[in-house]
Amino acid sequence: MQPTNLAQFLAFSGAALSMSAAGLALVAIGLAAAKNDIVQACGIDKIVALTHMCFAIPLAVFGAEHLSSPQSMLALVPSYMPWRVFWVYFVGFALIAASLSIATKVQVRWSGLLFGAMMFLFVAMLHLPGAVTAGGRILWTIVVREMSFGGAGWVLAGIAMGGDRGGQGKSLIAVGRVPIAIAAIFFGVQHFLHPLGLPGVPLQKEMPTWIPARAVIDYMTGAFLAVAGVCFLVARKACVAATYLGAWIVFLVVVVYGPLLIAALADPSTGVQVEGLNYFADTLLFGGAILSLAGANLK
Repeated sequence: MQPTNLAQFLAFSGAALSMSAAGLALVAIGLAAAKNDIVQACGIDKIVALTHMCFAIPLAVFGAEHLSSPQSMLALVPSYMPWRVFWVYFVGFALIAASLSIATKVQVRWSGLLFGAMMFLFVAMLHLPGAVTAGGRILWTIVVREMSFGGAGWVLAGIAMGGDRGGQGKSLIAVGRVPIAIAAIFFGVQHFLHPLGLPGVPLQKEMPTWIPARAVIDYMTGAFLAVAGVCFLVARKACVAATYLGAWIVFLVVVVYGPLLIAALADPSTGVQVEGLNYFADTLLFGGAILSLAGANLK
């Protein structure tokens, strides 16, 4: 490889390299922290044992994106805010700190609570005004998605505070499960309206043609989401629904988004690489959000 080409490769893949390294580091940390839970769990509960890891990996990936590509993140910061570059870096470090806390289950009562509050602030300051002004399915999907992430952060904090034993923990779980339920129902409907889109979080990209039975996968995912969302909303059979839906989403991340991520990272374009990482991490984070309810001891 020519020196110039090598320099170009390193420059184009810098952000993707940082994001990938952060994600892989959290895989190792999360597996080490969850080792005993995985060994003790049986059957599908082994997936539930990975809840904190599934939630933490995307936070590290997004944090690394903020730190490695601050200029690309700058457009997301409202123009009226002072020190806009500072906030990009602040959010990046905050996401990485939260990912380490959640993966190791250290002080999750604070990291989950603060992460959830941050996500709800993002919705109020960034995503909701844009959706109201411009409209469109994708913008509203992002609003609902970010709210579900915030709700899951509060569910994890509530579990760390004692869960269903009463007090603040029970209240946080009760509040946090509502946006997750709304997201599941909303996404379920979207899967029926757009049955060729990538499953899980229904954004713009469609499943590639090499995936067999694309419409069947979307219809199945939509049905699972809608039914589970109702269970979450009424707090009936919610733990079982969260366990099986969360496991299905994680399965899709591995068998659908995994190959797409590999293909994206093989592309020389930084934009394609970062997009592939974002799609993978977004869907994994949604899977972690669903799984958070599996550990909340809802009826």
